[in-house]
Amino acid sequence: MPPDAVPVPQHPEAALQHGRILVVDDADAIRTAVASALSTAGHQVLARPDGSTLEQDLQRFRPDVVVLDVMLPGRSGFTLLDTVRGRCDAGVVMLTARDGVEDRVRGLRSGSDDYVVKPFDLAELVARIEALLRRLGRVHTKLTVGDLVVDVDSGVVVRGGAAVTLTATEFKLLAHLATHRDQVLTKTQILTAVWGYEDYDPNLVEVYVSAVRRKLEEHGPRMLHTVRGLGYALRATESAGTGV
Repeated sequence: MPPDAVPVPQHPEAALQHGRILVVDDADAIRTAVASALSTAGHQVLARPDGSTLEQDLQRFRPDVVVLDVMLPGRSGFTLLDTVRGRCDAGVVMLTARDGVEDRVRGLRSGSDDYVVKPFDLAELVARIEALLRRLGRVHTKLTVGDLVVDVDSGVVVRGGAAVTLTATEFKLLAHLATHRDQVLTKTQILTAVWGYEDYDPNLVEVYVSAVRRKLEEHGPRMLHTVRGLGYALRATESAGTGV
């Protein structure tokens, strides 16, 4: 993550739908407020006071949506809009203190996807950005179970801040268990969901569960439990009694 990015809060017990948002605004109060509101909503945010590093940010951060203030030191928001359009397919939301129709028309004709006039309500801005993410098909899903984060779209797994390396099948198994967190899944249910069939050696499930469990426990206490006679369950904390 770039050093200026606002980290996505990891909310336990939640499936986060998030996007990568680049915010460029020279007003410290506005930039900080927008970044905080977006981060609280579960998005990954990179906030800049100007467009001096825009080209690098587009390449390294790969934003899904860019929020651009029109009046910026150096290159204006309209100039930056042209750069964004020439280098990537991110959505663009323009911010401006001007409420003239000409500026709004210019912004939309220049290729922006939305245009918001200051002062604005933070909740409305977040809602507009999220609506744009959905229209662009840029909503990413993260599953969280305690300190475990499973990014379904990128295939990245993190536990306690440390990356967990899984094979493709192990990832599919863990994602399925995370989707059904706290539920006991039978071997047949897991075989059907992960491998696409139920008539197969159930020991296959045991082998993969053991591998995933071992890798998770390298970074924390047990959370993938065997419930004797029933199946397996992924839980945020270790439970006593029914499983091992």
